[in-house]
Amino acid sequence: MKILVLNCGSSSIKYKLFDMSNKSVIASGGIEMIGLEGSFLKFVAPDGEKKIIEKDIPEHTVGVELILQTLTDPTYGAIKSLNEINAVGHRMVHGGEKFTESALLTPEVLEAFEACNDLAPLHNPANLKGVAAVKAILPDIPQVGVFDTAFHQTMPDYAYLYALPYEYYEKYQIRRYGFHGTSHRFVSQHVCEMLGTTPEGKKIITCHIGNGASIAAIKDGKVIDTSMGLTPLEGLIMGTRSGDVDGGVVTYLQNKLGVDAHRMSAILNKKSGMLGLTGISSDMRSIEEAYNKGNQKAITATNAYIYRIKKYIGAYTAALGGVDIIVFTGGVGENQASIRSGAVSGMDYLNLKVDDKLNAETRLGKEGIISTPDSKVKVVVVCTDEELMIAQDTVNILNK
Repeated sequence: MKILVLNCGSSSIKYKLFDMSNKSVIASGGIEMIGLEGSFLKFVAPDGEKKIIEKDIPEHTVGVELILQTLTDPTYGAIKSLNEINAVGHRMVHGGEKFTESALLTPEVLEAFEACNDLAPLHNPANLKGVAAVKAILPDIPQVGVFDTAFHQTMPDYAYLYALPYEYYEKYQIRRYGFHGTSHRFVSQHVCEMLGTTPEGKKIITCHIGNGASIAAIKDGKVIDTSMGLTPLEGLIMGTRSGDVDGGVVTYLQNKLGVDAHRMSAILNKKSGMLGLTGISSDMRSIEEAYNKGNQKAITATNAYIYRIKKYIGAYTAALGGVDIIVFTGGVGENQASIRSGAVSGMDYLNLKVDDKLNAETRLGKEGIISTPDSKVKVVVVCTDEELMIAQDTVNILNK
């Protein structure tokens, strides 16, 4: 069975084509700058060479059409006919309280998802454009939605409610939802497979650390808390997002700067985080380089970044009543040993010990245990694969 996975953003489409008989990726790539000058498709050819096709891509249907043409191209294609694609799985960002698991994208499901647009005005409409584009080109192919928020819907009410007037939750669904759910679900299951155990009976903290970052507390395979909230802004310090900030700061700055809510949102989401603290970059590789050269802003920002991760791990250890496994994943979590070691340092009270040599060696697609054999808590680096999770969910729904 061949499954095409699409991740549609407002001006981009990422894709992977899986052969689910052996869970292999047979084609992958992405379109960028949809609706903008200089739009292009980049992909990996069957011979492993990276290719770029520059083309005017005014909207998502044209983009999906180009992807499908490339997949069946006589020279660069991975399949001979679109009939080989059995279904399309979509990353869907905000399912609100309506979706606790992946779903076949029927008209009724799409209507319910569209009703969540106010909760993710940048992401949800883009996801819907991808679904509409596939339907316009391949009207009879099944499509499945896998929701970022679904895995976190097991959180108890005392964990997801904000201490605001309750009517705001009732009228506007203001609560904590959490994101990166597909990644947290994948790595929490995969780490148990690696360790020869099951999620049941285990207390796991999963740390998805990338440009966007979140942590989840998982007990018996179910999320009991996660660091992101109504939007992906809450929680850890991220590349350009502030993470946790006193709400009073928002109104104070609005008054000082004379900016409206839209401008304030842009400051918190696009100009803050590590970019805002360092003035250097949102990329942790560049910041690590500056840190090693003694740049004081980079040093202070990195310390703050690590401290926030450590604080959430500590809080979730308390919420879980202990911890058996700590997982690091995401671009930073998988590749930057200094961030991992810093985040779990000083946790001797948990009998947690990291092997510095193993930690330093675990990067660039390598995964494995980085804690010492006598460490009571297993610390593990896992390479996340959200696309494979989406493809697997799609197959499972087709087989129901």
